[in-house]
Amino acid sequence: MFAEVAPGYDRANRALSLGIDVWWRRRTVRVVAPTAGERGLDVCSGTGDLCFALQRAGAVMVGADFCAPMLQHTHQKGRGLGDARPEFVAADAMNLPFEDDRFGFATVAFGIRNVADPVAGLREMARVVRPGGRVVVLEFCKPRVPLFGAAYRFYFGKVLPRLGKWICGTRSDAYQYLHDSVMAFPEREGFLELMREAGLREPRARILTGGIAAIYRGEVAED
Repeated sequence: MFAEVAPGYDRANRALSLGIDVWWRRRTVRVVAPTAGERGLDVCSGTGDLCFALQRAGAVMVGADFCAPMLQHTHQKGRGLGDARPEFVAADAMNLPFEDDRFGFATVAFGIRNVADPVAGLREMARVVRPGGRVVVLEFCKPRVPLFGAAYRFYFGKVLPRLGKWICGTRSDAYQYLHDSVMAFPEREGFLELMREAGLREPRARILTGGIAAIYRGEVAED
């Protein structure tokens, strides 16, 4: 499914979110606050938007994704970075091919709900991050303001799946899956509990755009 939507993935993201997803990633970079030369890992990296944003902020990035066709679309990005481009590898988020404590931080944007066992994915992210480092997650949320929430549910459930299918020119129900997976996935305190279960310390959430998305951050426990 993800391989099929890969060619139109970025185009659909910009159109369906009205460009707000770019701002969400900028906010995520600020929450990560990478230091110059700090090594970071972006899991479920897709076409690399967050990975490139973190690289431009000074980090030395590796992007990993289970779907190799998604990663193929990273080659045309990163203008202005020259040789200082992120490294991209095909990898399973629940079995990352990196040694313990390799990175200063790990991120995942709109991908943790696609991992078969999200807690296992968070544990793997924590494993490859040094003690005291951070794990930062950008994920969809569900608005709780009644009128805004109703408008959001109508757009997200009725309009977005059809638009996404048309923009991507795909036969799959990828954008219906997007709706269904967001509606079923734990959010806010529910997701913070998953982070605690994965062993992350002091997890907290920052709610964005009236509750459409959230940035979660937790620290890796020190020995």
